[in-house]
Amino acid sequence: MFLGGNDTTSIAVEWTITELARHPSTMKKAQDEVRTAIRNKSRVDENDINNMKYLKLVIKESLRLHPPAPLLVPRRTTCHTKLGPYDVPSGTVMFINTWAIHRDPKMWERPEDFVPERFDDGDVDFKGKHFRFIPFGSGKRMCPGMAFGIASVEFVLANLLYWFDWKLCGDVSQIDMGETFGLTVRKTIPLRLQPVSYDVSTLSQTQTT
Repeated sequence: MFLGGNDTTSIAVEWTITELARHPSTMKKAQDEVRTAIRNKSRVDENDINNMKYLKLVIKESLRLHPPAPLLVPRRTTCHTKLGPYDVPSGTVMFINTWAIHRDPKMWERPEDFVPERFDDGDVDFKGKHFRFIPFGSGKRMCPGMAFGIASVEFVLANLLYWFDWKLCGDVSQIDMGETFGLTVRKTIPLRLQPVSYDVSTLSQTQTT
């Protein structure tokens, strides 16, 4: 359980930073929010993260495009049922492809684009009630580590965006978006960025003026 949680969390962080690197304006907007919320404190705490509304939208959109676990835990039907045009016999093992659902043009406008603002109205969340967005599954077999996983991703990203500016090692077109499928979906080629330490005093002076 711990290894699985670490794996999916690190994958979610890498995909999110990758999308932010590909969309500089979104990166700046997220960083500005994080730095405004934290100001010039020496550490990030939970209360700060609760004020980072845009960062939460960014994470949602990243989970939509890049769910770390593309196939949910298998289900088995307990009785014969009819699903749309299909007859499903009792005892059938079913796999739910969240990756395909999250990119279905019937469910999402511009499904291949990274648009965190699509979640701005708050109508859709990942708690299993909206079946077009189920990165953690739904029902009794929903991921038991959802709350801890989201909190971990938020905390890591808030720190990365607060303490560093991130420069590409090349240009945007050189970021490889290839996916290696398995129980989890990793980047085929790991992301490479150059971290530049951020001067917290600069933010403090800006807020003072």
